[in-house]
Amino acid sequence: MTQLKIIFAGTPEFAAASLGALLGRPELSVIAVYTQPDKPAGRGQQLRESAVKQLAVTQGLAVYQPASLRDETAIANLRALGADLLVVAAYGQILPRAVLEAPRLGAINVHASLLPRWRGAAPIQRALMAGDQETGITIMHMVERLDAGPILLARATPIRPDDTGGSLHDRLAALGASCLLESLGAFAAGTPPAVEQDEALVTYARKLERSDRELDWQRPASELARQIRALSPSPLATASLGAIQANILSATSGPALPDAKPGELALDGDRLRVATGAGALEILSLQPAGKKLMQAREFINGYRSRLQPAG
Repeated sequence: MTQLKIIFAGTPEFAAASLGALLGRPELSVIAVYTQPDKPAGRGQQLRESAVKQLAVTQGLAVYQPASLRDETAIANLRALGADLLVVAAYGQILPRAVLEAPRLGAINVHASLLPRWRGAAPIQRALMAGDQETGITIMHMVERLDAGPILLARATPIRPDDTGGSLHDRLAALGASCLLESLGAFAAGTPPAVEQDEALVTYARKLERSDRELDWQRPASELARQIRALSPSPLATASLGAIQANILSATSGPALPDAKPGELALDGDRLRVATGAGALEILSLQPAGKKLMQAREFINGYRSRLQPAG
């Protein structure tokens, strides 16, 4: 059987899982990998390669990192590769029609939600923040509109009460890889059937901004707990606890604190609770600005004198 010649475009760990799955199949030939340019990271601002690039280099694959795939030269170079199919997973750029139509069979995308719910940049975090009961993976044919193409395959997974952004990411990355291989199997018999998305059901997972990290004590504790889980282990929720600014790593919601206003703290033995707009948030682990990760007990013992109620 003739190998399916694939160009893979992706950047973070989520995408690396799909690339790894492709590399394990002899009937699939990854002829080139596209990923975002190396970016400075960390205190030293050293250039860091993407997870996809790191994997591609270890496998001896040709790696391309154009700043934009809207440039005519970059498009011509991609077209000249003569691919059968472009596979995209969390690449980080909106691709123009010329790129999507360059391969013989077009382009497909591995997306971390059950489309048309949560089109966009942060579907994992937005599903957790919204309190969704399930999410999943969608494999779709790509069109110029954001995540709007026809669906080739969709698989659901429940969102567990203790899921964080990290745990759900890892589960969906693995599911995405298996769904990708399943959908590619259908290409052996020609272009597989696809189902158009219902535009009436569309929601958007907008990119995470700095404001998404800040806990608003006027909101219900249950929503704040979901926000914290969605942003853990990165980029992490932030909050003011008395005079202390801290990243919040884990918390649970519970009954309201009697006669307490939103933002007021209750220190009860090893427990650190904050009054909210509805119920109380019990903080289990946190990281004061510039300090190490602490459990609630360590934090109370070290900062008790500065933990005054926030008005």
